Amino acid sequence: MISSPGKTIKIIIADDHAVVRKGLIQIIDETPDLQLIDQAGDGIELLAKLPGQDVDVLLLDINMPGQTGWEVIHKIHHDYPGIKVVILSISSEENYAKQFYKAGAAGYLTKDSAPEQLVEAIRKVADGGIYVSQKFAEKMVSGLKNDLDKAPHEDLSPRELQIFCMIGSGKTLTEIANELNLGIGTVGTYRSRILAKTTLKNNAQITNYAFKNKLIQ
Repeated sequence: MISSPGKTIKIIIADDHAVVRKGLIQIIDETPDLQLIDQAGDGIELLAKLPGQDVDVLLLDINMPGQTGWEVIHKIHHDYPGIKVVILSISSEENYAKQFYKAGAAGYLTKDSAPEQLVEAIRKVADGGIYVSQKFAEKMVSGLKNDLDKAPHEDLSPRELQIFCMIGSGKTLTEIANELNLGIGTVGTYRSRILAKTTLKNNAQITNYAFKNKLIQ
């Protein structure tokens, strides 16, 4: 059992892997100041469950069916600004974390993080802070020293990276426009910016790059 510092933190989980949810629930159940409010297997289910819920922290998977973590975090940030979002990812932090922090996430962890690290992150963001792991903090400092090694997708804005990942997962511009409530011309403009910033040539290269860099599953 992980020790408790005080007030109860109410948590909701969104992850499409039942095994991952089970592991998170066990950690929450073994920590006195954490309380599981609900869980969801995808973004659509999560957004349907949120109205009326008293939630402090959302543990959010990046890649889920229906709506990705990218799509969900924008809606949470807009509709439920009081909920602090901790991103859970299989991707190494240097690939993704900066963009999620820009999009409004309060914390970012890889799924192989120790339980104590997850609890620390939950407590930190629930208290109004931003959780940055020591490993990621060191990489940020290293990045400041040498920005030349930055991956092409790290230059994308949060919205551009969201659309990049949607294209990479095989969605058409029309599907993206409908899901994000954007004009298809606007999505086309984002695609043009993405290709220019990453020097990729087409959607097939976007998909290959996204898989290679573990931006999508």
